[in-house]
Amino acid sequence: MNFDEFLIRISKIKNIPLPAEVSQFKMAPPFRKELLQKNKEAIKYAKKAGVLALFYPDITQQTKLVLILRKSYEGVHSAQVGFPGGKLELNDESLEHAAVRETYEEIGVPVHDIKVITQLTEVYIPPSNFYVQPYLGFSINTPNFIKDENEVEAIIEIPFDHFIDDEMVILKRVSTSYNVEVEVPAFSLNGHVVWGATAMILSEIKDLLKQLL
Repeated sequence: MNFDEFLIRISKIKNIPLPAEVSQFKMAPPFRKELLQKNKEAIKYAKKAGVLALFYPDITQQTKLVLILRKSYEGVHSAQVGFPGGKLELNDESLEHAAVRETYEEIGVPVHDIKVITQLTEVYIPPSNFYVQPYLGFSINTPNFIKDENEVEAIIEIPFDHFIDDEMVILKRVSTSYNVEVEVPAFSLNGHVVWGATAMILSEIKDLLKQLL
């Protein structure tokens, strides 16, 4: 989709109710409800994080969405695809501020280039005990991405028409952080399998945007 057309359509997004958990659970792993029940006490003390779904024009003025591949490390989100963003720090004014700040730190998009247009439905992540608050935003400028070499393995630029295509939804056997292999709904994007909380957030964004097409 041409980015000017995207901007016209996205301007109406605040008039549409969020699809919320109805959308999220389309892409939820089959064991999610069980994990939520199991973590009922831990949820009360969950940490907070903000992430940003950032759309922007490429050099041909086609709309793209940026995701990141995280570095391999000793942790539950090692080598996973996700959104730029991170945990709420003491100097953050809000979760939105944390999402925008981390987007600059992780992929180099200047804060003043980012316009946040709506808050999405938060998602609880059991393995790390985080509540993640996603935001949807855009940059009217084509970003000159600069990745944080300590945290980001690769920057993944997803064409809008690719992301919105139902053919990109697949079933995939994955190894979970609980050392169990299960079949989960996932997105196949630019050769990457995206599942779990990131897929749940993408599902809500996709359903929201499809109402504007």
